[in-house]
Amino acid sequence: MSTSQSKVYIEILRYIRAFISEKQLSYGEKIPSERELAEKLKVGRSSVREALRALELLGMIETRRGEGTFLKDFREHNLIEVLGTFILEDSKAIDDIIEMNDLLERNALLLILSIDEEQTLKLLREKLHNGMMSRYEFMKELMVLADNHLLYRIWNVLNEYVYFVHKGNDEIYYTKKNGEKLISALIEKDQVEVYRIYESVSLKENVE
Repeated sequence: MSTSQSKVYIEILRYIRAFISEKQLSYGEKIPSERELAEKLKVGRSSVREALRALELLGMIETRRGEGTFLKDFREHNLIEVLGTFILEDSKAIDDIIEMNDLLERNALLLILSIDEEQTLKLLREKLHNGMMSRYEFMKELMVLADNHLLYRIWNVLNEYVYFVHKGNDEIYYTKKNGEKLISALIEKDQVEVYRIYESVSLKENVE
């Protein structure tokens, strides 16, 4: 690929990314057609076709004949499992993932302590009280509440690897007692107590 072709290719990918972000598209939603992209960017359809083909090979989009091109959930193609087979053969890599997961969750808890979300936390405590939640479900609620999109996205992808590594232990449940205690400490803005309780429900403690 020549330098000029490479620039066109990157421009197309950047536009698609910006379009997805601007429209806040999610899995299953439609993106502009090959013709629309070519006209918008004033480039050849062959260049657009190559860029879309690359995204399709990565499992990020799918083309449905007669319907158009749609965003696809990459997890359907077990991308994490394929990569994990190579990346996670090293036990040190597994330890690093668990440690990073712990750091991300601690930072999310710190962010929650700095904002006023008492009502939402009370609703989560009630939800936990009325039914059993998996560790992932519980932490996902808190990660979203921390209101840092990048932190949440990194954590979410990381947990795909966590799930792959600990398939036999993926149904880890918080006890209602510990979960409710953690939420109460967050409501009371007691950082020391939040981290003390988190130790008992951290991923390190649950998977070792």
